Amino acid sequence: MAYTVKDILKMEVAPALGCTEPAAIALGAASARTLLQGPDLDRIEIWVDPNIYKNAMSASIPGAAGISGLDMAAALGALGGDPALKLEVLRPVNEQTAKIARRFIEAGKVKVNLLRNQKGIYIRSVLKSGNDTAESVIEGVHDNLVSLILNGTDVTEKVLLVKGSLQNTKQLADLEAWLKRLGLKELLGFIQDLDLEDLEFLEQGVQTNIRLAEFGLKNGSGMGVGRTLQEMAHQGLLKRDMMLAARIITSAGADARMSGVKLPAMSSAGSGNHGLTAILPIYAVKEFVECDQIAFLKAVCLSHLVTAYIKAHTGRLSAVCGCSVAAGAGAGAGITYLLGGDSQTIAGAVTNLIGDLAGVICDGAKPSCAFKLSTAAGTAVQAALFAQRGVGVHSNDGIIGLSFEQTSQNIGELSVHGMIETDRAILGIMLKKQFIGDRS
Repeated sequence: MAYTVKDILKMEVAPALGCTEPAAIALGAASARTLLQGPDLDRIEIWVDPNIYKNAMSASIPGAAGISGLDMAAALGALGGDPALKLEVLRPVNEQTAKIARRFIEAGKVKVNLLRNQKGIYIRSVLKSGNDTAESVIEGVHDNLVSLILNGTDVTEKVLLVKGSLQNTKQLADLEAWLKRLGLKELLGFIQDLDLEDLEFLEQGVQTNIRLAEFGLKNGSGMGVGRTLQEMAHQGLLKRDMMLAARIITSAGADARMSGVKLPAMSSAGSGNHGLTAILPIYAVKEFVECDQIAFLKAVCLSHLVTAYIKAHTGRLSAVCGCSVAAGAGAGAGITYLLGGDSQTIAGAVTNLIGDLAGVICDGAKPSCAFKLSTAAGTAVQAALFAQRGVGVHSNDGIIGLSFEQTSQNIGELSVHGMIETDRAILGIMLKKQFIGDRS
């Protein structure tokens, strides 16, 4: 099957409220809750794969007053989430819901289980109310609800909520397999097919992520990386050039998102932080170059396409930081396009970015992700500027291949096969810290 650019954008780009992994946990719990008729909820138990566990441990949850944790995500979803909103499931949650959720957790009514050998995205939620038990399973994709069971009976097909969602995993797998057969020239060809609806959707994504960044800059959310960089520029400690502008706005978006600000991000390839990295550096560069809005939106689209292409090789979640390697590469490609680069120059920018940041690990979603997004944004600009001047990492160097396509395959090999033990070690360290913290 051949896909259109509209198909790719529809499947790879979507709004998400808060960190994607806690949102997915909340979605699973909220979906199961819809099956229970009783007003009271007695117990929640969830089972998750290692990467969901890792990424949901430390990211603050919207509506939870800065609190993080898989148990809080599940409780908020079950007690106040709206599963019809998909990854914006926590939009209806307020302070009162958070208070009820905290009491529910303190009463020992939420249990979290880690499935150490589970591969790929997997979230099983079991909720009990009186004599009734409801179960949901999300698998493959963060919002792909594949199963709903009430008191041992599969009711998936009977529930309107999940109509049309059962094929998400297969559709995405088909899309990714198809993407991996393409090359950069085909990706560039897609941006010539954008219609008015596509352009409006891309613009919506830009504005969504700008709102997050502006909130982070105004309020110094999270670690305040973006606002600190901005203040240092005002004090003359740093020069506000193209690279710094990209670092400021992108990290500010991550500051806000990772601190649990109740504003959605437009995600890319299944991640809100990927979406911030794929979009905001290009927006920052736009200030420094002469271009029309359509050219800018085409650059953003190319960024999403390259991000999706590389993520098709690396997998949805892994030990490699996708914000740095995939979305950073996407941003580098988009910036190079905005600067007037051709396919060869764009390939050079992606190669430069991957040659620079391939070793960045993913140790979970958390406030300090703002540092990594800052690095990715600045490096994307640098990679593009160097490529424009004919400076690029040679194919003899490290994991870099002879082409954009081969380099993407190589980073995929590193991510899928080479980093398995690294991923286990990262999770082991994080679990050890959590255990020590629980005892202190």
